[in-house]
Formats: sequence, structure tokens, C-alpha cells
Amino acid sequence: MAVWKRKWKTRSGEEREAWVVEYRDSEGRHLKTFKLKKEADAYESQVRVDVKAGVHVASSKSVTVKEAGQSWIKAGEVDGLERSTIKRYREHLDQHIVPIIGSLKLSDLNVPTVRNFEDKLRADGRSPAMVRKIMTSLGSILADAQEQRLAARNSVRELRRNRGKRKKGSTNGRTKLKVGVDIPSPDEIKAILAHAKGRWRPLLITAIFTGLRASELRGLRWSDVNLKAGELHVVQRADRFNEIGAPKSEAGTRTVPFPKFVANTLKEWKLVCPKSDLDLVFPNGLGRVESLANIINRGLIPAQPGKAKYTGMHALRHFYASWCINRTKDGGLGLPPKNVQERMGHSSINITLDIYGHLFKGDDAGELDDAANRLLA
Repeated sequence: MAVWKRKWKTRSGEEREAWVVEYRDSEGRHLKTFKLKKEADAYESQVRVDVKAGVHVASSKSVTVKEAGQSWIKAGEVDGLERSTIKRYREHLDQHIVPIIGSLKLSDLNVPTVRNFEDKLRADGRSPAMVRKIMTSLGSILADAQEQRLAARNSVRELRRNRGKRKKGSTNGRTKLKVGVDIPSPDEIKAILAHAKGRWRPLLITAIFTGLRASELRGLRWSDVNLKAGELHVVQRADRFNEIGAPKSEAGTRTVPFPKFVANTLKEWKLVCPKSDLDLVFPNGLGRVESLANIINRGLIPAQPGKAKYTGMHALRHFYASWCINRTKDGGLGLPPKNVQERMGHSSINITLDIYGHLFKGDDAGELDDAANRLLA
């Protein structure tokens, strides 16, 4: 490998110069030109590592971000991803990624380039949540390209690793959820229960005390609810297109217990629930799948006195998780992480701990002494 300066004159006699990286890999000889020597040196250093590891992809062989994104979506369609998921991926690619970096080759992507892309997303007015989702999609595109040997590295993951090393107060780059901000407080839950009206009240009560995802509530059937035993079985869900399908993951298929208060509420609701050929617990007035927008705009938001702080059903799911985790002396169930994972339907314990790990509290010295004394008595 070599880095050398090239000088030449244009037809008009103007002198020009550039820095060239010359190297060989299994495909043959390659040249890549840079305006600055430091850029050429950085590229040469990286290529040297990638060639040695056997993962280098020459610029002449590289595809664009747009092409890699289209390949990624096709792979998702072949894998049978839900229509709503494919639609969301297409929106991220077509509306946000392609207009900014779609024409760049994967070989030209690096951490600074990806960081500039992220900054551009924010500068154009996208919300922090949307920026995170778009960056996740870009990272998935690069991961898929790596599997196809179209990209040597995943600059999104490298950026996150760099941040993870220096960022404190979060887990895996995820900001800690806060009670009163992301998680409704017990007083706020009481207020929601006091103001929940009509057919939305049993739905919100079930959401609060079972932690089901909105899609799982919308797809819940009476045949999957055992009022006598006080438990429900999650075996299906309704997507954003109101189509019934399997749970989000294998772990999503689960049994969730609920208190007598929920059982009594559902018994009363069953007497007046609209008839549904789909046997739905919370159908719309015609017995079909209720839309998420209606649940939020007609149920959740009006149940919050004053200006609504929580505008997504996931806030109630967060509350349920915190209720499961909180110690009994603090009004919670005091469940261990594995039980919380099972009730939430997370595919791994790591997801549970990443999201809610900071809520788990160890026993204080007094409680430990009491527990030891009881054991030895």
C-alpha cells in the first residue's frame, strides 16, 4: 500500500494536486483519490486493517446506500415481516435516508459521515424519537450489507459504541425512563382511572394492570380470557392495518395474570360489549378491530385531566412494568427481572434490563438483617 501526491495541469494550465491511496486486495489493484493528505492516510490505515481481515470492499465494487436499502427491504419482505413494518422501513429509507445520503457508496460511509447525517436529521426538524428510529434503520441496512459482503463495517454501530464508552446515566445508549415523564406516577394512574369513561374504561384498566401492548389489546379475544382464574393468554395481535396476526415474537405468546378488580370490570363489560365475529374483547362499534388512533384520542387522552401528558399507550405498559418491579413496601409486586420479562413478553432478559434495569432496587441493610433473622430463626 502507498499514499502519494499526484500533480497535474488542467487544459487551461491551472495546477492541481490530490492525494492517492494505492493498494491491492483479492480483486486486484485499486486507486482512490482524496483532497487532503490526512483523509488519504486515514483511509489507507482503515483499508490496511480491512484487507488483512478479508472484509474490504473496494469503492468500485461498492453499492450506494439507496441500493443497499432497497435490498434490505426486499429481504424483509422475503422473511415475511409485517406489512406495517415494511411500510415503516420504506418511509425511513425513501423520506429520510435517500434524500440525504442515498447516493453515497457504502465504502464512503464512516463514523464522521454518519454523525453528520444524524446532525442533518435533527437540524431539519425531526424529533429525537424519529432520529433514533431512522438511525436504527440505517444500522440495519449496513448490517444486511455486511452479511452480503457489500460493506466492510457498520458505522452506525461504531458510532454507538463510541458513545457508549463515554456516556453515563444510560444503558446501551438508551435514556433512562423517568416516573412522571415517561412512566405515569401512581397518582396519575389514579386520575386516569377516575376519569376513564364508557367503553374505554375497561380497556384502559386492562392495559394498566396487564401491560399488554396496544396491538395485543386490540387483538385480544374473549376465548383467551379466563375470568375465573384471573389470567389472559396473548396468542395474537392486530397490526396498524387492523389485520390479525401472531404476537410480535415467540416470547410475546404468554399468560398474564390480573387482579380481581380487572376480572370484575371485564365481567361487567362482557354484558354490554358489541358483538364481534372475531370474538374481540375490545372491538369497535361494528365488532371489528378498534383503531389505535381511536383508543388514544377518544380513550387515553380524555382520561387525563387538563392537558394530556401521555399520548401513547406504551406509557401504561411502562407503568405496569414499574408496578411489577417496585418493592411491595412501595406499593409494587416486587417481582424479579425474569418474571417481569415473561409478563412483558420481551424476547430476552437483556431487553427488560436495558429498559427497566434502573428501576430495580436492592434491599437496604435493615431489610437484609430482617430476612437473615427470619431465615435463622
